[in-house]
Amino acid sequence: MSFSEIEPRHVLCLLGAERPFSELCEMIQSAIERFAPGFEIDYTFSEDAPDDRMPMSFDVCWDRVQEGAWNEADEEAVSDHRSVIYVLGPPMRAADAVTNSAMALRLIVHALENGIVAAKGESAGVAHGVARWRELARDAEGQTGAALARPCRLAFGKRPIGTTDHLYSIGFHLIGIPEVYVPRSVSDNELALSAIIDTVAEELFGDGVETVLARRGAKLLPVDGYDEDDFKYNPYGAIHLAS
Repeated sequence: MSFSEIEPRHVLCLLGAERPFSELCEMIQSAIERFAPGFEIDYTFSEDAPDDRMPMSFDVCWDRVQEGAWNEADEEAVSDHRSVIYVLGPPMRAADAVTNSAMALRLIVHALENGIVAAKGESAGVAHGVARWRELARDAEGQTGAALARPCRLAFGKRPIGTTDHLYSIGFHLIGIPEVYVPRSVSDNELALSAIIDTVAEELFGDGVETVLARRGAKLLPVDGYDEDDFKYNPYGAIHLAS
């Protein structure tokens, strides 16, 4: 089910360095035409100049669940960047979300191999280092179904986000499933709660929402905290696990 008619889309942030901005845009556009139909460069916000907000932005977006998700060289690449290119994905429905996320992942890795030095997914605010992006792309290569959804979720979904009462995910709409909210009362270990979020996400994609709700005694509710025109908004709602 969907709580909204909003169709989510990817927003990718790619940082350039030595290679000229015009050449990077040509490279990305060529890749879009070859294997990422529906994606487009957002020339309104892309710029042939460094953006001094990027170091702080990446700092809060680095994936802190996966050990070694980035390193000092990745941080230096962000600090020393010379250009910023934003790429927009097409509006997605649940049925084509994984396919589009796989294209976004492939596009990022292709860009990193051709002059882009750092990348993050703006739709959930998550960044990985170059080696981790490549690892996720290798995990996705040749896969379909749940086996493809998993690296796409790890690439573009962020967790854990914290409130007083819950830890939760952002970005699971990018593979067509609800977010997952876990009460803090379940554990005082954030990595353990993140593992629960990941396990439930696997169940949601493999078994379906209704089965997971019944099995776990959970509730499916609309997502709070985002305006409906925000690209972070999950129209499929959120699974709230019992404490």
